[in-house]
Amino acid sequence: MHTCHCEAVVLGTMDYREADKIVTLFTLERGKLKGVARGAKKSVKRFGGALELFARLNLELTLKEGLAQVCSADIVTVFPRIRKELLKIALASYVCELTDAMLPEEMCSPRLFRLLTAYLEHLDCSPATPSDRRFFELNFLNILGYRPMLEHCVVCTMELSGVARSSSSTAASGLMCGKCGRGERPVTIATVILLRRALLTGRFGVINFPPAELEEAEDFIDWAIAAHIQRPLKTLSFLRETG
Repeated sequence: MHTCHCEAVVLGTMDYREADKIVTLFTLERGKLKGVARGAKKSVKRFGGALELFARLNLELTLKEGLAQVCSADIVTVFPRIRKELLKIALASYVCELTDAMLPEEMCSPRLFRLLTAYLEHLDCSPATPSDRRFFELNFLNILGYRPMLEHCVVCTMELSGVARSSSSTAASGLMCGKCGRGERPVTIATVILLRRALLTGRFGVINFPPAELEEAEDFIDWAIAAHIQRPLKTLSFLRETG
């Protein structure tokens, strides 16, 4: 058992007993972990409302077997402009739940931490767009090692050209050529190019999917994510209602 200092994003919170909170944290230094904040619902001095969903914090933690203990929390930012718009709240909540659902416990991933915080920062100061959400999701899959194949057919390995095809059963692996995916949902080459560019571009706001390409990308990415999660995400229904 020892004390450490970490930078973290709050992925989830729940009340525990009369005055405590259990928090799920994605830390830069130690990956995802759960901790208990004793007296968090009463102690303004130690926590001051810091333990809120998608807040970015500097924490003092005591690490031990089972739940870590959150000793204190200093706010880096609570992303105040996100909290003023329902759609932005829905998107921030969704990416936190997605991270919680797919990131293994204690898997340290500075790249994923940077992606998550960069998206929250972008969402805090820019309009919410479906293109930025899909940019996040595709790069999220890539960092976790679930990058779908976008250059060659996942069945015959031929180079993709013209109209590709996508289905719920193969999207986790990638796209099919027109021959191997005959009868499945078409994905035009324009969409494929934008998906490839999303994995090569390091900044939000650069890739913009026009309506037709966005619809194709949404189906493909939704299927790819669904193949890797064990339970439905509660925030998806909230996001659909607000989006």
